[in-house]
Amino acid sequence: MMDKKILIVDDAAFMRMMIKNSLSSNGFTNLLEAGDGQIALDTYQAEKPDLVIMDITMPNMDGIQALQAIKAFDPDAKIVMCSAMGQESMVVDAIRFGALDFIVKPFKPDRILQTVTKVLG
Repeated sequence: MMDKKILIVDDAAFMRMMIKNSLSSNGFTNLLEAGDGQIALDTYQAEKPDLVIMDITMPNMDGIQALQAIKAFDPDAKIVMCSAMGQESMVVDAIRFGALDFIVKPFKPDRILQTVTKVLG
């Protein structure tokens, strides 16, 4: 499972770093990053990652739009959404559009790991 390719999508670099750190310290080394939904879509198409961890609120193309675009490209895409408190309606939309799970910010590193392990099975 450790060689799985994971794409981390967030417009905040420190958030990406936080997720990256908690994954890499647990043996996941094949990590990609994107700063918005459009880059996430392009990267997904080029790299076909095993899992996408994606923020909901981003410039250019938000997480919900990117989720739909990635799912249209690859219906089997595994995507986990990240949301801030108070974004429940967006989370509901994300699940409806095919997100497998979601992580609420502020993150607890063990929650990230737990979710990733569960989704990658």
